[in-house]
Amino acid sequence: MAVRELQLVPVGPVQGTFLMELEAPIAQVLGVSAYVGKASLGQPTFAFNKDRNQYHTTAIMRRLLTLKDAGTPLIIGVADVDLFVPDSPFVYGEADRESHAAVMSLWRLKGEGEAWKRRTFVEAVHQAGHLIGLSYCEDARCAMYLATTITDAERRQLHLCNNCRNELVKIRRV
Repeated sequence: MAVRELQLVPVGPVQGTFLMELEAPIAQVLGVSAYVGKASLGQPTFAFNKDRNQYHTTAIMRRLLTLKDAGTPLIIGVADVDLFVPDSPFVYGEADRESHAAVMSLWRLKGEGEAWKRRTFVEAVHQAGHLIGLSYCEDARCAMYLATTITDAERRQLHLCNNCRNELVKIRRV
């Protein structure tokens, strides 16, 4: 059965009103109903690595799982801190398909004008896409492309390429 619902959670001082803006892009691109739950996670000091001056994604995702609403299969935390995984200098976000949890950050996506909002919308779609079963894509314009630089993040568009759309159709049938 295809997953149709996803909970968004602010991590730290991220505004719930901003999270509500992420609902529509996730629904339009993936057909998944996203909502901002009542739960929130404070500043993730428990995930801070002082040697890197960054926050470890896995620790945040584990804590998010304790906040998941009953009956909601997927959860994404949205933070405004610099995130890392051990093998990378930084990440915009990370998703764990097994636990159905993801975290993403506004920290490196912010910039001048409204472009940062579009980058954030695409990253939210990207992480939600992983949670429902989509993999990384080789098309640099696809939302599922792995962005490792701000140029990559800027190049991605708020849509799926044909291959990823076809994969999404297959996932929805399961």
